Amino acid sequence: MMVYLDNAATSYPKPRIVYNEIQKCMQEYCANPGRGGHRMSISSGSAVFKARETAAEFFKIGNPLRLAFTKNATEALNIAIKGVLRKGDHVITTSMEHNAVIRPLKEMEKEEIIELALVWGNNFGEIDSKHIKKSIRPNTKLIISTLSSNVNGTIMPIKEIGEIAKEKGILFLVDASQGAGSQRIDVEDIYADMLAFPGHKGLMGPQGTGGLYVRDGIKIKPIMWGGTGSDSHSYYQPDIFPDMLESGTLNTPGIVGLGYGIKFIGDLGIDNIQKHKYTLLKRIYDGISHLKGIEIYSIPDEGKNSGIMAFNFKGVNSPKVSDMLDKKYGIASRAGLHCSPLAHETIGTSTMGAVRLSVGFFNTTEDIDIAVNALVEISKSIQAGYV
Repeated sequence: MMVYLDNAATSYPKPRIVYNEIQKCMQEYCANPGRGGHRMSISSGSAVFKARETAAEFFKIGNPLRLAFTKNATEALNIAIKGVLRKGDHVITTSMEHNAVIRPLKEMEKEEIIELALVWGNNFGEIDSKHIKKSIRPNTKLIISTLSSNVNGTIMPIKEIGEIAKEKGILFLVDASQGAGSQRIDVEDIYADMLAFPGHKGLMGPQGTGGLYVRDGIKIKPIMWGGTGSDSHSYYQPDIFPDMLESGTLNTPGIVGLGYGIKFIGDLGIDNIQKHKYTLLKRIYDGISHLKGIEIYSIPDEGKNSGIMAFNFKGVNSPKVSDMLDKKYGIASRAGLHCSPLAHETIGTSTMGAVRLSVGFFNTTEDIDIAVNALVEISKSIQAGYV
């Protein structure tokens, strides 16, 4: 049995209720939601709307219809970025963003559609919101920040950034890919105009699910057009939410699973999940921080980390350590650049990447002890010259 410590990529395992409800959907009522008047189609549509309401309540979104389902956070971020930006706009983002943010922005910059400003973090990737404010120009249209880094778990000052955006009348997009499910998120409290999230990470849903919240009043253009089950007589995309952003058949069983993953979190209590993850994170840090030659890039303090311990052994490429953890010790980790090259440049790991252990609610102290003991052995092998 593998010790799974790659929850920042995809959480595993899922709550039992997620598996059960997906199977129930597939076997009993999985017709096309919103595309028919028969009972199975109506049941599918009702299940999707129930999940929409659950997700909206979780993020404190007043109107569930302002939340569109997507296949992942990357799609949600692309819709948000390409949907609101126009030629001549200026965008501010941070050096800790995932490529799901950086690549569409850099493409638009290359095509001379937008101007882009990067705000760099310190050695741990911490962002000073004052630097965001100083980067604002008269044509700044959008500020984008991740909730927390997928590389080292550093939590960003999103409420402070949101306050600045609101004060200046600038749109604020939050990438909640890391932290949603263990960090409390209230879109009104953080002044988020748009919020993108995946279903398969901290929200404990299946892969192929995600969503985008867009505040009422924001003009956004879809990046895909097609059948929505509404206004079918028209040749043009409807302008009502969420239909305008949900062309094509939805992933009904996946969305059902996502809804029950979020329900599981709500029933359990997000504070309990957060406390458990911090306990495990501290246990990792206490177990490895004394090792000779280890370099740690994550802050283990409560409230500053969403559940990730990133590190390297000096002089050893991160994929080599991760491969040893897998093949010799049965431990799942992640190594390399984690689709966030700017973040690695920020924390000084561009050359070798970093080994990433990311904890989840279903991890135990026994899992952590196994991982720590393995890293102690690997450290000894490195010092002895065997690695």
